[in-house]
Amino acid sequence: MIPYKDDNPTGLFPYVTIAIIVLNSALYLWGLFSPSAEREIASSYGAVPYNLLTLEKHQPIHPLVTVFSSMFLHGGILHVAGNMLYLWIFGNNIEERLGHLRFLAFYLAAGIVAAYAHAVAEPASHIPMIGASGAVSGVLGAYLLLFPRARVHTVILLGFFWQVVRVPALIVIGFWAIIQLASGLLAKGLPGQGGVAWFAHIGGFLFGLITIKLWLPRRRFTQWL
Repeated sequence: MIPYKDDNPTGLFPYVTIAIIVLNSALYLWGLFSPSAEREIASSYGAVPYNLLTLEKHQPIHPLVTVFSSMFLHGGILHVAGNMLYLWIFGNNIEERLGHLRFLAFYLAAGIVAAYAHAVAEPASHIPMIGASGAVSGVLGAYLLLFPRARVHTVILLGFFWQVVRVPALIVIGFWAIIQLASGLLAKGLPGQGGVAWFAHIGGFLFGLITIKLWLPRRRFTQWL
């Protein structure tokens, strides 16, 4: 299933969502055309699990700073395109519910939780993690709780054929979440099956699912006497 838009209109222009997409895209292009190799950028600014837990500094910047820098870097066109597509589909609705600044704080918090979820799952790893997947997963978790019945336009691939259907977000995001959990457990059970920080996805998703209602602005009521 490949979603590409939802039937959940908003009345608020998603400045923050668009800014995050532009920044991620610009940094990807910078890395693509930078004299520094992609591997060097990742090793310098990616979040290294061992460093995050021990706070040992083996990179040009402090490990705590890499938590933020890592979530704006990507390792390939499909990596950045996939993350930004999901953020574009689901981020605007969460931004409208939270407001611009609160949404930015929520997005960054989801990324932090995701990075440490991966670090706890792989505490001895010295492989740097990059990508917005953890933060975007937080947005998916929030969307699933707030808009489970919203219809998502999704491409279903059937061998050489494809079909566009409108599927409830509960199914689209729920299916995505099951894939992340199954892949994470499989990767833990089969040493050497690395490459994707599955538990970062899971950690970010659970953070969004569990805490989104705490982030919602409080409604103010006026009592007339």
